[in-house]
Amino acid sequence: MTELRRIATGPALVFDAFVYGAADAPLVLLLHGASESFHMWRAQLPALAAAGFRAVAPSQRGYSAGARPPTDDVANYTFDLLMTDAMNIVAASGHGERRFHLVGHDWGGSIAWGIADRHPYRLASLTVLSRPHPTAFNRALALPDGEQAQRSRHHKAFLAPDAGALLLADGARRLRERWAGSGVPAAAIEQHLAVIGDPAAMEGMLAWYRARGALRAPLGPIRVPTLYIWGDADDTVGQAAAEGTREFVTGPYRFATLPGGGHFVAEQAPTQVNELLLAHLAAHPA
Repeated sequence: MTELRRIATGPALVFDAFVYGAADAPLVLLLHGASESFHMWRAQLPALAAAGFRAVAPSQRGYSAGARPPTDDVANYTFDLLMTDAMNIVAASGHGERRFHLVGHDWGGSIAWGIADRHPYRLASLTVLSRPHPTAFNRALALPDGEQAQRSRHHKAFLAPDAGALLLADGARRLRERWAGSGVPAAAIEQHLAVIGDPAAMEGMLAWYRARGALRAPLGPIRVPTLYIWGDADDTVGQAAAEGTREFVTGPYRFATLPGGGHFVAEQAPTQVNELLLAHLAAHPA
């Protein structure tokens, strides 16, 4: 059974987190993306525990009410702070300097790429869903065909002062339609809205975008064993960025394409994602 816990990493930073599995088992940290919540991992948590792992899925900065510094100061939501939060959660979970497995989706994937670049010695493996390597993403954004720029136009829209009100207007109609159109189950939609349907949490989510802007900071080659999962019907990430990721991983690499998969593949195709994830972790033990 999943246990909801609160993980304190410092003053005014207490993160809600789902924790599953034996305390002394190898750690898997799962970082959710934007426009979703930590509920997205509900199919992965029990599968990881059953396979002998300790799975921790935090509700990240701005999403957790206990870890929501003022959103009107974007300095509270820089990319470095988001990475530091993840590493501090690992330490607070009792894993100190031990290696762990890292999984991220969307924005959580961006954080995961950053940690793999900055702390490769800490990771036994990296798994990223839907979010390409930042340098591959930037390159695709700059292509003259404008395809990736069109797919990513919501990044700039989220910088508008009224973005939160628009996303929550009419019973969060825009979010509901996006999730439903990407295969997110109705029950999961309500779970996500129980988190980011709160205006304060919504502003916390948007603060991530406002602190960083539209472009992803370039990173170096990733040496960590990496699994990248991409649905070929993802409306936010095109083929150029997805396939181009291979050029920026020098460690063992697997690119898994899910035919017909949308942006929220962990919820749309949980069985396939679990099979890929568990095989990857087994091949690269901590």
